[in-house]
Amino acid sequence: MAESIRLGISACLLGRNVRWNGGHKLDRYLRDTLGAFVQYVPVCPEVEIGLPIPRETLRLVGSVESPRLVTTKTGIDHTERMVNWARDRVKALETENLCGFIFKTSSPSSGMTGVRVYDDKGMPSRRGQGIFARIFMEHFPRTPTTDEKRISDARMRENFIEQIFAMKRWRETLAKPRRLGELVEFHTREKLLLLSHSPSHHRQMGKLVAAGKQLPVDELYEQYEALFTGALQLKPTLRKNINVLQHIMGYFKKELTPDEKQELIEIMDEYRNGYIPLIVPVTLLNHFVRKYEPPYLRQQSYLEPHPAELQLRNHA
Repeated sequence: MAESIRLGISACLLGRNVRWNGGHKLDRYLRDTLGAFVQYVPVCPEVEIGLPIPRETLRLVGSVESPRLVTTKTGIDHTERMVNWARDRVKALETENLCGFIFKTSSPSSGMTGVRVYDDKGMPSRRGQGIFARIFMEHFPRTPTTDEKRISDARMRENFIEQIFAMKRWRETLAKPRRLGELVEFHTREKLLLLSHSPSHHRQMGKLVAAGKQLPVDELYEQYEALFTGALQLKPTLRKNINVLQHIMGYFKKELTPDEKQELIEIMDEYRNGYIPLIVPVTLLNHFVRKYEPPYLRQQSYLEPHPAELQLRNHA
C-alpha cells in the first residue's frame, strides 16, 4: 500500500499523559506492533475541550439515551461543551481519511459501549456510550471501530485489523476513476475474503456487480460500499473458513499430486477439529499458489489480508 493506514485513537492508549490523573493507558501492542503499519491520529476529548491535566473526573448521569456529562464531585455540567466540540471534531476528521478508530474502554467521552450512566439515585447502568464515541460512530457509520478491551481479544483484534486493511484497499479503489471495470477488479480480489465473513453478502454483492451496468456508477459504488462494510462487520467462523478453504482447494484439482492433496486434506481436518490455527492451512495454500501460480488465487486478499508480522490467524 502506497500510504499508511490512518487510524483515530484515544491519545492515552499511545502513552500520552492526558488522563484525569496525569497518567496514561499505554497499550504496547497498539503503539509498537500495530503502530508499525498504521499512522495514528490521536484524540483526547477532555483535553481538547480545554479541561486541565490533572482534572476532576467525569461521569455520565441521567438517562442512558441522553446522558449528561458532569464532574463527579462538583457536578459541573460539560455536556454542551463536549457535544459541540465533538460535532466539529468529526467534521474535521473527514479530511483524515480514517480507516478505523480505537477508543478508550468505559470512558464517559470515548467508550463505545458498556459505559456507566448513573441515575438520580446514584445507581449505575452499564448501557451507555461515551459522548464523543457516539457522535463519531453516528457520523462515520461505516468506519470500523473497536476499543482496547476488544483489541486484547484475539478474534476481535483479528477481525478489526482485517477490516481496516480491507477499508484501505477500498479507499484506494475510490481514489481511482469510478468505473464498473474498477469495481469488478476490486470485487474479484475480495471475493474469498467476503465469503469468509458472510456468504449472504457475498451473493448479494456478486449480483450487484453483475447487474452494475443497470445503475448509475455513483449509486452502484454506494450500494457496494454499504454491503462491503456490512459484510466485514460479521466475524469469520470455523465453518465459513472451511468453506473458503475448500473453494481454494478446488482450484488445484489438476495440479496437486496425490501426496499434496492428502496433506492438504489432513491439514484442513486438523483445523476443522481445532488442533491447529487457521494460519497453518492458509500457509500451505499460499505455498501451492506460489508453486502452481493459479491467476485467480494469486490476487485473492483472503490469502494475505494483512502483514504476516502482525501474527494473526494464530488462534485455533
